[in-house]
Order: sequence, then C-alpha cells, then structure tokens
Amino acid sequence: MILAPSLLACDFLNIQNEIEKIKNHKNLWLHLDVMDGHFVPNLSFGKVVFEKIERISNYPLDAHLMVTNPEFYIEDYKNIGLHNFTFHLEASDDCLSLIKKAKKYYPSVGISIKPNTDVNQLSSDILQNVDLILIMSVEPGFGGQSFMPEALLKVQSLVQKKKEKNYSYQIQIDGGINLETAKLAIKAGVDNLVAGSFIFNNQDPNNIIKKIFELG
Repeated sequence: MILAPSLLACDFLNIQNEIEKIKNHKNLWLHLDVMDGHFVPNLSFGKVVFEKIERISNYPLDAHLMVTNPEFYIEDYKNIGLHNFTFHLEASDDCLSLIKKAKKYYPSVGISIKPNTDVNQLSSDILQNVDLILIMSVEPGFGGQSFMPEALLKVQSLVQKKKEKNYSYQIQIDGGINLETAKLAIKAGVDNLVAGSFIFNNQDPNNIIKKIFELG
C-alpha cells in the first residue's frame, strides 16, 4: 500500500519543515494538489513551489491536476521530476490521447473522477492505458471535508474490472481519510491513500502515518 500525504493541508509558510517531519517512511508519496481557480473554486501552489519541493525531498511526487487545461501542464511540468501526473476525466474530451502524451514524460499517469461522475464513464481504453485511478471521496478543491461512503462502490467496481480484464492500474482515494475511513477504503480494494488534514493537523504525523500503514 502507498500513502500520499497531501501538502495542501500543511503549513504553507513552513513547507520544508512539514516535509522534514515525515522522513524515513517506505511507500510514501507527496501529494501535490494543483488548482486553477476555474475547474475548482480555489487556487493552490504550482510549478515554482514543486521545483523547490523536488529539491528537498526524496519522496516520489504525486501531482493531482484540478485544472481545465491539463494538456498545458503536461508540457509545463515535464522537467520537475514528478513521479505521477493525474488529471480529471471531466477536464478533457480526449483523455486517452492526453494519457498517452503524458506517458512520454511521467513514470505514472493517472485519471481522476469527481464524486458525481459515474465510474462507468472510464472507458476500457482508458482503464487499459492508465497507471492510476483517483476516486474523489469529497468534492475537489478544498481540504478537510467529510468522507463520502458512496466512493467505496466505485472502488469495488474498479477492483472487479481490474480482475476481469487484468488491468494494472492502482486505485487511489482522496478526501476525508482518517483511520476509520482508511480501513473501509483498504477493505474495498484501495491500494493508494491520500490523507491531508488527518496527518498534518496532528501533533505527531509520523505516528499517524504508522497507524495508517498498519491497516494495510
């Protein structure tokens, strides 16, 4: 199992210190939320900050693009050193071509869907070519929201499709993750958890990380 602490929930004035608090963990990614103020009604950090994060951390960087024009970011971010590049199904009419384009630059390419998007809108071509599927268990754009349990049905559906067709994607979930919801998500078949507020708002984030990994 992979755990991806979301830096959206950390102290922006002390990002380096926040990252240094969570050293020496295996199977840890740093989750980077990119918001453009259009696809979602919020703004976050971007390329300049990510370049600095890449210099101070050895953890794989996991970018989640909540933007209306992901094709621009595929090119713009290609030299940062991102491990995973995820964009939204709802942001493009030709996701398959964007996935193939992104694979030229990134070891892992993901596709994400909002809570109101039917999981069956992910075509077989997308499922066959993508490395990761991010199920949003809250509305994208803001941290600290409550977990939507209906997201687990999407996870179960993707697990079933993966078994039937021998697909190789990871299933990631993001939103409202704590020990209780993480346990439910893992039981449903998630193998990649994004957690933000639950980790960074805790006085001992390393202990929280350890407890989440113990669930898997």
